[in-house]
Amino acid sequence: MSVHKPIKRVTTSALRDMKARGEKISMLTSYDFSMARAVDEAGIDVILVGDSAANVFAGYETTLPITLDNMIYHAAAVARGAKRAMVLADLPFGEYQGSTEKAYEAAVRMMKESGAHALKLEGGEEIIDNIKKIVQAGIPVCGHLGLTPQSIYKFGDFGVRAKEEAEAEKLKSDALALQEAGCFAIVLEKIPAKLAEEVSKSLYIPTVGIGAGNGCDGQVLVVNDMLGMTKDFKPKFLRQYANLYDTITNAASQYVADVKSQDYPNENEQY
Repeated sequence: MSVHKPIKRVTTSALRDMKARGEKISMLTSYDFSMARAVDEAGIDVILVGDSAANVFAGYETTLPITLDNMIYHAAAVARGAKRAMVLADLPFGEYQGSTEKAYEAAVRMMKESGAHALKLEGGEEIIDNIKKIVQAGIPVCGHLGLTPQSIYKFGDFGVRAKEEAEAEKLKSDALALQEAGCFAIVLEKIPAKLAEEVSKSLYIPTVGIGAGNGCDGQVLVVNDMLGMTKDFKPKFLRQYANLYDTITNAASQYVADVKSQDYPNENEQY
């Protein structure tokens, strides 16, 4: 009789240890049980239940419409599929940018109802008090700086952020403030690679980049983009590891043809 060691869960301390020994952190998004189970089995370290579900799952132009109820639904499905990976869930727009009490209540509800292990919030010093309140409650928080999609209408576009000195200095200040507030990691999105590397080296907590170069302590991609399921979306930073859009379309087309021709189901496929 073989003895199997229990699967170890990736934790915040495990991520800090990975940074300390120079091991890169792998992160992908997922929004449902089946995808979470697959990427978890592949050995992913962190599964991000991103509010990008608003885009790739629901078809919205921005992440703004997704609700806390929506995010709890997706995060709970992912949590049921992830056995090893940390499940990191976004708090959606409008739930934490205002009062500290509302942010705290949204964070507690997400943790209690979804089974997620940590939360991600966008922004720097302007939400520091809210982050401190959430962290003090024992909830792990990951920051998010650079291109913060919940603020897209303020930015005006999805271009590279912090190219100018003033914005770069604010980002560096925000990163230190997030670390001081108790964040266990920070996502850096779509900023110059040199700046991302500088910020990463200045922190003892890990950074995870998306469109921020290879100087970060880890990388994250939207799983639908990485698998080539999102048609006609090919930013510079994206490496597609598959072309599932065409695979799915071709398979569905063959299914349609087989049904129309009465080839499916055949004698071996009925009772």
